[in-house]
Amino acid sequence: RGAHSVVRVGLDYDLWLDRLLRQTGKPALLRGGAGHVDASNAIVLLEVKGGGLSGGGHSHGAGNPHYWLDPANANVITGNIVEALARLDPANGKYYEQRRIDFLAHLEQRIREWQAQLAPLAGKPLLTYHNNWPYFARRFRLNFVGTIEPRPGVAPSPAALSGLIKRMRDEKVLLIVRHPQEPARDVDFLARKSGARVAILAASVGDLPSAQDYFSLFETNVAALMAASAGNSP
Repeated sequence: RGAHSVVRVGLDYDLWLDRLLRQTGKPALLRGGAGHVDASNAIVLLEVKGGGLSGGGHSHGAGNPHYWLDPANANVITGNIVEALARLDPANGKYYEQRRIDFLAHLEQRIREWQAQLAPLAGKPLLTYHNNWPYFARRFRLNFVGTIEPRPGVAPSPAALSGLIKRMRDEKVLLIVRHPQEPARDVDFLARKSGARVAILAASVGDLPSAQDYFSLFETNVAALMAASAGNSP
């Protein structure tokens, strides 16, 4: 109720937020209001499918919602935020825009560095527990060949795990990625059976102690992937 603005991920990720916003009694915070920022506005989405919401976990019905994991999408995300800030505080609009320009210039340099670091992994098959990573994979040319959970929020059956072991051996998958909040049991089982290494990646700022801001989110993930990959080297 004390907020002047609210920034949301959008898509199917945070539909629960609409009810809370209505309860504030502040029209400016509702969809279409001056203080409402949908960070997904104008993002080019991946994995867009029909059918809307699905059961279990969060849905990817409107497209994969993890778009911030392509750091180049920060151009659009920060544009959406700065537009709202300038609308609410026009006297400081130029300041907000300059801060955005400086942020993006620094980010562009860091993206090039992260791409160079991850170049040895380009095209190599990886497995992930949940489908968090298509935007990250596109930017850094990573090849996620499958997910461990058959649907969001649904654990794999013993038969599915057996099939994954065979696939990992056939396709020489030597690296499994999981988010720190995802269950470790099935990931560790597959790693033991296949000889793969496990990399724990942060899907959002704060997921791991080292991922304290947008830059350290990617630093953390790049370092984790490279460390796990080094464990697979002959």
